[in-house]
Amino acid sequence: MSTPIVPDLLGPGLRLVFCGSAPSRISAQRQAYYANPGNKFWGTLHAIGLTDSLWAATEYRRLLALGVGLTDLNKRDIGIDSELSEAGFDIPAFKERMRTHRPRTIAFTSKFTASRFFGRGTGAIEYGRQDERFEGMALFVLPSTSGLATKYFQVAHWQALALAIGDPGP
Repeated sequence: MSTPIVPDLLGPGLRLVFCGSAPSRISAQRQAYYANPGNKFWGTLHAIGLTDSLWAATEYRRLLALGVGLTDLNKRDIGIDSELSEAGFDIPAFKERMRTHRPRTIAFTSKFTASRFFGRGTGAIEYGRQDERFEGMALFVLPSTSGLATKYFQVAHWQALALAIGDPGP
């Protein structure tokens, strides 16, 4: 496998891994997750109390100290979802990364991403905690923070996730 466009942020003992579809062009250029200024990801993490202040995308590595990781299902392509190749979505490789790191919770940051993981259409997927688990790991589907998905964004699902994963403690 070639080097990922933006490397995974994964490690042992994670309580949560956010999984997106693929880096945007701006994220690829800046080598940072959710780096497009129109993306609400970093503001949402602060709004739900996951971070104590508004972080810049380039500070993403600090999430590990909170027990939070980042990855994408498509480690080959960049761009908006409609520009991504089906061949770039390597679900078996994603599952293997999750088996290796065993986070307590995996949160897909859009229905599009979740649809690739679950192998069903976005209309068959609800936001929030999923009834099914992946090898004991809880699964959440969240509304996208992309500026292109503003009309679908609801912070309540993100707040529910924050409550479910709890405080990381000292």
